[in-house]
Amino acid sequence: MTVGEYVTDWSVIFMSKMPEQRWKRRKDARPQEILDAALACFATKGFTATRMEDIAARGGVTKGTIYLYFESKEAVFKSLVRGSISGQIAHVAGSIASFQGASSDLLRLALTAIGEFVHTSDYAVLPKIILAEAGNFPELTRFYREEVIDKGLAAMSGIIARGIKRGEFRKVDPQFAARLCIAPVLLSAVWRTTFGATDPVPFDYDGFLKTHLDTLLRGLAADKEATS
Repeated sequence: MTVGEYVTDWSVIFMSKMPEQRWKRRKDARPQEILDAALACFATKGFTATRMEDIAARGGVTKGTIYLYFESKEAVFKSLVRGSISGQIAHVAGSIASFQGASSDLLRLALTAIGEFVHTSDYAVLPKIILAEAGNFPELTRFYREEVIDKGLAAMSGIIARGIKRGEFRKVDPQFAARLCIAPVLLSAVWRTTFGATDPVPFDYDGFLKTHLDTLLRGLAADKEATS
C-alpha cells in the first residue's frame, strides 16, 4: 500500500466514525439541554403549569426523549436542585472542613460564595418555585428541605459553633444564628427573581451582601471583656 493509499484509507475510516462521535456528544449533552429547557419553563410558567410537552418543545426534543433520562417532572426538578444549589452547598461545606483561618473569614467566604451564586445564576429561581409550590407538592418540598435547607443551615451553624468554640464569636444559639445568616441571602434570591425587573435602578446585590456581612460579624464578635 502506498502512502497515498494509506492516508486515503485512514481518512475513510476516520470520516466514517465522525457521525457516530457527533451523535455521542449530542446524546451526552442532551440531559443538560433538557434541564436548561425545564428551568426556563419553570421560571416562566411555574412548576404546576409546566408540562413535559413544554419542556420538550423548549429543548427541541420529543416528550419520549425526556423520559429516557427523567422518569417524571419531579425528577427533572430534583436534578436541577442537585446540580445547582445543592452542589454549591456541598462545595462550601467541603471548603469549611479544610479551612484553617479565622471563623469570621470563613463565614465571609461561605456567604460570599452563596451570595454570588444567588446574584448571578439562573438557578436562583428555584427557591421561588419551591415557595410557590410547597402546598401542592409536599414530597418535593420535603426533598428541598433535606437537600438544600437542612444542609445549608448545618454548614452555617457549624461555622458559628466553630467561632464560639475558638472564642471568636460570642455565645449565641448556632441554629438561630445560621438562619440569620441565610435569611438575607434568600431574600436576595426572591427579590431578584420576583421584583428585580421592576427596580427603577438595578439593585446593588453585592453592596447588600457586604452590609449584611458587616452587620452580622459585628453582632457575632466576642465581647472583649469576656475574652480578655
